[in-house]
Amino acid sequence: MLADEKILVTGPAGQIAFPMASYLAKDNEVWGIARFGTEGSRERVELAGVRTVVCDLVSGDFTGVPDDFTYVVHLAAFQGPGLDYDEAIRVNAEGTGLLLAHCRRARGVLVMSTHSVYKPQDGYRHVYREADPLGDVNATHSPTYSVSKISEEAVARYCSRAYELPTMIARMNASYGDVGGLPVLHMDAIVAGEPVVTRWDPCLYMPIHQDDINAQTESLLAAASVPATIINWAGDEIVSVQQWSAYAGDLAGVRPEVIAKEIPGTLRGSVADISKRLNITGPCQVHWKDGLRRAFDVRHRVS
Repeated sequence: MLADEKILVTGPAGQIAFPMASYLAKDNEVWGIARFGTEGSRERVELAGVRTVVCDLVSGDFTGVPDDFTYVVHLAAFQGPGLDYDEAIRVNAEGTGLLLAHCRRARGVLVMSTHSVYKPQDGYRHVYREADPLGDVNATHSPTYSVSKISEEAVARYCSRAYELPTMIARMNASYGDVGGLPVLHMDAIVAGEPVVTRWDPCLYMPIHQDDINAQTESLLAAASVPATIINWAGDEIVSVQQWSAYAGDLAGVRPEVIAKEIPGTLRGSVADISKRLNITGPCQVHWKDGLRRAFDVRHRVS
């Protein structure tokens, strides 16, 4: 476990970043930067032991943000329903470049990307490898996301070489935990009596629990390199939306409704080759059913 380090976490109020920053703050000096636009978000992060600075990455103004961090964990990202590609690339790509330029003295940087950078393939069981073609996944919830995250990766790769900055680019699959994530959002919908809508039957993912994300961060930072290393950050088990919905229904004592609506041009499945990640981090420790049951107990169990 990382200890006695000075670590910067971007977007520390986020679904993945808040639990990670809280975890790291137990044994390290952790700083968090964000716009903190949601009321109470900054105070919540500070209560977790994180030092905060209001900072908009796109502005390039890092007043009050130190430049002597030993490690940087860049989790902040722009996702939105609009079609403003310029804005998405400014935030996700240019913002990343400005951040890494400011933190170029770090011993290691972890940049979180997404499985959604992969060019969709026809087979729903296609196993995506880090060298597979990249492309737009036609994500209806955020049409600009794929292109802007591919741009982010390019900028991070440049910064790694230009500044001799050891960098790890991790393409997140389906994160989840007590505070959220796709399997938990579906569980919440089932508990509320709402249907789960997905894009294929079966729709496959490789969910990874927040505890494993936290635990694997140290190994990923240690493996950061020049030029940048790229890995698929996914769990060890292939699980379908239909499977986790059925299990959530069992926990809630209801029969879930799962509707598959194909979206042309998008990923039919999100199965990743995790060989590189396994060589760095070893296996995950949280079985998907255990993680989902824990989230159910936190969010819905009546004592």
